[in-house]
Amino acid sequence: MDDFLSQPGPKTAAVQKHLQVAILGTGMGGLCMAVQLRRAGIDSFVMLEKEDEIGGTWRDNTYPGSGCDVPSHLYSFSFEPKVNWSRKFALQPEILDYMKHVTRKYGLRPFIRFNTEADEARFDEAAGLWRIRTRAGEEITANVVVSGTGQLNRPFTPDLPGIESFAGKAFHSARWDQSVDLQGKNVAVIGNGASAIQFVPQIAPKAKKLTVFQRSANWIVPKADRPYTDFEQRMFRRFPWLVKLHRLQIYLRLELNYLAFVRGSFFGKLFEKASLKELEAHIKDPELRAKLTPDYPAGCKRILLSNDWFPTMARENVDVCTSHVEKVTSDAIVTRDGVSHPTDVIIYSTGFVTTTFLAPMKVVGRNNVDLNTAWANGAEAHRGVAIAGFPNFFMLYGPNTNLGHNSIIFMIECQVNYIMQCIGALRNPKVRYIDVKKEAEDAFNRDLQEDMQSTVWAAGCSSWYKTADGKVTNNWSSFTAKYWWQMRHPDFAEYRVVG
Repeated sequence: MDDFLSQPGPKTAAVQKHLQVAILGTGMGGLCMAVQLRRAGIDSFVMLEKEDEIGGTWRDNTYPGSGCDVPSHLYSFSFEPKVNWSRKFALQPEILDYMKHVTRKYGLRPFIRFNTEADEARFDEAAGLWRIRTRAGEEITANVVVSGTGQLNRPFTPDLPGIESFAGKAFHSARWDQSVDLQGKNVAVIGNGASAIQFVPQIAPKAKKLTVFQRSANWIVPKADRPYTDFEQRMFRRFPWLVKLHRLQIYLRLELNYLAFVRGSFFGKLFEKASLKELEAHIKDPELRAKLTPDYPAGCKRILLSNDWFPTMARENVDVCTSHVEKVTSDAIVTRDGVSHPTDVIIYSTGFVTTTFLAPMKVVGRNNVDLNTAWANGAEAHRGVAIAGFPNFFMLYGPNTNLGHNSIIFMIECQVNYIMQCIGALRNPKVRYIDVKKEAEDAFNRDLQEDMQSTVWAAGCSSWYKTADGKVTNNWSSFTAKYWWQMRHPDFAEYRVVG
């Protein structure tokens, strides 16, 4: 059996058993997985989607100005390039349209069960399959489960004292209330992260007064965005190799940006210099400039791209408040310094619950071990995709596969390639399940966390990249090229193979 697995791939077995694959989610990861299953001739799969449409984060985040901070041509699948991106950094509607195009072209809709949320997945060791219970109480069985729920799917909303007495509207940016008219209103934005950077400049001209409640300042650098010209789009359509060359050029440029995340690096100082130059150019008030100057190394928190954040902060109707929120009243937010800020609308830009990954779904593996127990000291997985004690269970955009410098789509394609080879091995009738060995998972994560110490992500600031006790569970610790090299083929010596 080990000899068979030493040559991975679906064509190595003379006889291939029927496998049922369950994919959780229809974001970029889930769609990529489904397409590759279809391309491999595997149609025995189901996609479980809790909402009534595909798209994941790009379905959910419809706030004004919502878009991607990775260049469009690289934020798309290598096997399905889009030649007519309208601009260098696409906005949410165009990205969602691209995802719907992929869904149509590869015939994925018949495989999707909408409005079906997985509540629990439990491994049946005797049968070698997973029993998935939906929120509606239905049971679905699958030999293989692939989680495509990602890291940014559960909005985090702080429990502000007195919020129940607030008479106005309050909502999270990832659940934008399109019915709320902000014209002439006093708007409070709690948080100033990647979403706020995009929507605050869009809504500031409408608001009577807009107050940004800031916990810490961001490192913000200019965004090299512009529309693609008609000529460029014609060339991309006429010469497909130009698209590949353009993608490669973008990839290599972004890959070099990793050097900025090495602690104390020269490149990191260049990022800081560029950000401070923008700050000084737009913010003349020394008090406001001090508020907007970060006190931690660039990259320790997410570096943000924007051309209009600093000009927006300088508007007369915009205020940056750095005092902590003490409580909410019926018509105001009161901060710790005793100031009452009149408020008609509260918008939470407070990010997502990122370090628990698969929650609130319960996942139970071999020997009745709950994944929450296995992850008591912080989420981790072997190469970001497999978890010891949870056979035939794989993750996309799992622990330590997020990036600060390049495209997550590249990482997802590496993971899907790896998982497809694992599925190929599982199609051998002699193999019931494969389970990564704990010692292999531990060795991988030990090396990863050791590498992490040389990066700014392990610096002293708090961020969504790490747990409360400081363990970095979200980010990859090196170049994406290193991840690609490690994910070319599974090493089945790192797995227990059970027939």
